[in-house]
Amino acid sequence: MKITLRNFKPDDFDTLYEIDQACYEPEVAYSQRELRAYLRFSGSDCLVAEAEADAEPAAAPAPEKQIAGFCISARRDESGYIVTIDVLPQFRRHHVGSKLLAEIERRLAANRVREVALETATDNDSAIAFWTKHGYRNRGIKKDYYPGGRDAFAMTKTLPL
Repeated sequence: MKITLRNFKPDDFDTLYEIDQACYEPEVAYSQRELRAYLRFSGSDCLVAEAEADAEPAAAPAPEKQIAGFCISARRDESGYIVTIDVLPQFRRHHVGSKLLAEIERRLAANRVREVALETATDNDSAIAFWTKHGYRNRGIKKDYYPGGRDAFAMTKTLPL
């Protein structure tokens, strides 16, 4: 499977909304209004990952691309924030999230961001492992951050100069 990254296009919105709904439980997933607001936020960036099946023999038609996931970040001055990183379940464990994160961090660093923050649920072991693997460290707990009284870890990473 070939993964390519590209900038968000307005025509992607409905697909990104569907992906967010598929990735998170209804009380955590963003509403269309919230998702639009994050995409329009000053300093926001949205990167889209497209998956393409490995090429077949030359006689076969070109493989179709599918949006596999996306990442939204925001920045102000030297501070960055990961709003969300969403990867459809069938594309997980194919490094889609890692590729999205690496490029978003590169873009943040290119804009002089030195520290990136995010929140992740304290009971989401796979997300905690993902963020930790990529150099994010727990800086504390935000009580009742998510609906239903779920707590979140506040995590940060210092980007290299």
